[in-house]
Amino acid sequence: MSQHATTHAADSAEPAGGAVAPAQEVPVEDVDLLVVGGGKAGKSLAMLRAKAGDAVVMVEKDKVGGTCINVACIPTKTLISAARVLREVQGSQAYGVTLPEQDGGADALAQARIELASFRARKEAVVGGMVAAHEKMFPASGMDFVKGTARFVGERTVEIALNDGGLRRVRGAKVLINTGTTPSVPPIEGLADVRYWTSEDLLTLPELPTGLVVLGGGVIGVEMASLMGLLGVPVTIVHAGEHILDREDDDVAAEVTAGLEALGVTVLVGARASKVAAAADGNGVVVTTADGHEVSGSHLLVALGRTPVTAGLGLEAAGVELTERGFVRVDDHLRTTAENVYAAGDVAGTPQFTHASWNDFRVLRDLFAGKEASTTGRLIPWAVFTTPELGHVGLTEAEARQAGYEVRVAKTPTAAVPRAKTLGRTEGFFKVIIDARTDLILGAAIIGAEASEVVTSIQMAMLGGLTWQQVRDAVITHPTMSEGLNIVLDSLG
Repeated sequence: MSQHATTHAADSAEPAGGAVAPAQEVPVEDVDLLVVGGGKAGKSLAMLRAKAGDAVVMVEKDKVGGTCINVACIPTKTLISAARVLREVQGSQAYGVTLPEQDGGADALAQARIELASFRARKEAVVGGMVAAHEKMFPASGMDFVKGTARFVGERTVEIALNDGGLRRVRGAKVLINTGTTPSVPPIEGLADVRYWTSEDLLTLPELPTGLVVLGGGVIGVEMASLMGLLGVPVTIVHAGEHILDREDDDVAAEVTAGLEALGVTVLVGARASKVAAAADGNGVVVTTADGHEVSGSHLLVALGRTPVTAGLGLEAAGVELTERGFVRVDDHLRTTAENVYAAGDVAGTPQFTHASWNDFRVLRDLFAGKEASTTGRLIPWAVFTTPELGHVGLTEAEARQAGYEVRVAKTPTAAVPRAKTLGRTEGFFKVIIDARTDLILGAAIIGAEASEVVTSIQMAMLGGLTWQQVRDAVITHPTMSEGLNIVLDSLG
């Protein structure tokens, strides 16, 4: 394909609402690849194909570099890291750290608090640096990076309302939809009439709550509750399910709950929010559950999932269908129902992790290069950055039993790991699920220090088809948290 976009007279269709110029006055630019939404998969494919010489246009409305960098993984983990430092300072007397008596001694350390402006500035510096890097990388790749809002007006053709004014029409020989998701706000009675935060609002840290009510005990709600608990904010989680982190085993959820409670977080389960109202004194909110229980706080965080960004995209004009849940319908090659139109990342129903979107990019990279690639059978781990962390890969114990496996379970307290003792962070456990017939590892849940790193070792063992005995007998560096894999599997004999 040509390295340069070509233009043709636009079709006679009417422009989008608000367009200033008649459609026939806006030329259609033909490119090799059109990417709508610059998330992990989209930006990676756009840069790769542009460097290869393709004419590429990528459209992004407002999040340069994607959701992860701006309002998800990077800012949350930056804040959590800083909050953990605070927690360690407060508990540093246990490690023999003190101050001179004239400076308050150990009591002064225990009373350490976050200076909100500096806390926020560090997060903004990390995010800002990564955004700035992308602002340079995108044009350097040779792509045409367009800031604006795209709407499909025909097959593989979008109309772009530019952020700085004006209108463009672009048609791609191939098109990738990568618009991501946005926080869901369900129709709870009274919610629209009170002030509330979504996870994206909370990350701006306009102020520190004196009491936070979190609706939802999924990954986002639990991480945000843990963050606020580390900062000394009283938190109450209101969760409709039988336990938080619905897809985890009961014992895993219970252990994470214990970690939250150690931070001062109250966890209410089986509690569906039915009504939200302003507090009687006008300060804060009151959440009423279906059974009549009331929970109050200075601030409310709505963390009840995320909704795919498809509204206003005009997908029907492109022949792109949605699933019953509103995600773009794709096959295992990420192809939509429209020819040469693909979708990737959260909007395509891919598990909502940046690393999963990155793998979507790899699938598309290979497909576009004429190679065989598919999303079938992917082993996608995840981590929940609570304190202590949870790392998970593969099947839960319940899932394995439901699937008909004959299951063996290896489980041991994290306190049995020497490295955990040296760190002074002994909470949690290692749990590994084994297929008793084949001795292969089916899954694992690790709760403890550095669990987000340790779980990768289990993932590699699963990908390599190693038996549990081979992992048990591996010579793992001492003392490390990964050494816990030797210890937990030793419990099987």
